[in-house]
Amino acid sequence: MIDFKKDPLYKATPTPAVVDVPAMTFVTVDGTGAPDAGPEHASQFQDAMQIIYGVAYTVKFWDKKYPAPKGYDKFTMPPLEALWWMKSGQDFDMKKPNDWCWTAMHRLPEFVTPAYFKKLIPVLIASKKSDIYQKAKLTKFAEGKAVQILHIGPYDQEGPNIAKLHAFATENGLKLRGKHHELYFGDPRRTDPKKLKTILRQPVA
Repeated sequence: MIDFKKDPLYKATPTPAVVDVPAMTFVTVDGTGAPDAGPEHASQFQDAMQIIYGVAYTVKFWDKKYPAPKGYDKFTMPPLEALWWMKSGQDFDMKKPNDWCWTAMHRLPEFVTPAYFKKLIPVLIASKKSDIYQKAKLTKFAEGKAVQILHIGPYDQEGPNIAKLHAFATENGLKLRGKHHELYFGDPRRTDPKKLKTILRQPVA
C-alpha cells in the first residue's frame, strides 16, 4: 500500500518553513481565471476536477478490470493541488482573478508511466463516453527548494499569508521563482470555509 497521507510533504504549520520537494508524477489540466469568476471559468475548473479524479480513480481501481501494470500497488488519495500564476508575469496577486492562470494537479504513483497513461485515457474515454479526458496530461513535476505555510480559512483570505510567506523568503535571502502552489485539504462543498486547510507553497532560489 502506498500511503500518501503519511508523506511529510503534506504537513505544514502556520509558521513559514523551507522544504525540499522532489520530482513527482501528476495528472494535470490547465485553465484560466478564478473558478468563481463567472460561468466560463467555473466550467473550466469543474471539467478539470472531472478529468483529474476520473484519471485518479481509474488508476486506483484498474486491477479490478484490467491486468495491473508493472509495480502496481494500492494507494491512498493525496490532496488536490494547483499551480497559479499571472498572465502578466507579475507576482501572484489575489486581487486580479481575471489575470490568473492555473494548472490543477493530482499526484499519481510512480508506476503510472507514459506508456500506461497512454493506454488508460482511451479506456476512460470509452467508459465515460466523453472526449473531455483527452485534456489530461501526465506531468513529471520537480519543484525543488520552496517555502510553505499552512493557511486555515477561506481561499479568498489567503492574501496575508501569501505576503507573510514572501516576506519570510526575502528575510532568509531567498528569491521567489516559479509558480504559486496550493495544496487543498477538505472538501469546500462540505467543510465550513473557516476550517478549510490549505498549504501555500512558493518555490525559491
